[in-house]
Amino acid sequence: MDKKFDVIFLKEVFDFLKELKPKHSEKIIYNIRRSQTKNDPELFKKLNNEIWEFRTLYQGNHYQLLAFWDKTNAQNTLVISTNGFTKKQSKVPEKEITKAQKLRLEYFKDKDSILKI
Repeated sequence: MDKKFDVIFLKEVFDFLKELKPKHSEKIIYNIRRSQTKNDPELFKKLNNEIWEFRTLYQGNHYQLLAFWDKTNAQNTLVISTNGFTKKQSKVPEKEITKAQKLRLEYFKDKDSILKI
């Protein structure tokens, strides 16, 4: 099956995944790969106009990786994953969404400055 988008992890996501047990990180990566080929809101869901979430439930733990779309390149649609956390309540914490939005703004600002060089 064809991938609908590629995924890039920012440093914060790598740091989060390194803190987890290997099997838990592997399950998160597995679910992200599944979401690239299958439209399933249990795996990848829109939170607001800018931020989406990759969702994984593994051994009773709810893991979320927040992300946003970068469609500036017509040939290659990207989803940039900004930060991850273990979800302890039904709603996504506002501080995590705010962090993802801040990282999104930094990403596009840095990307624009690199492209102008």
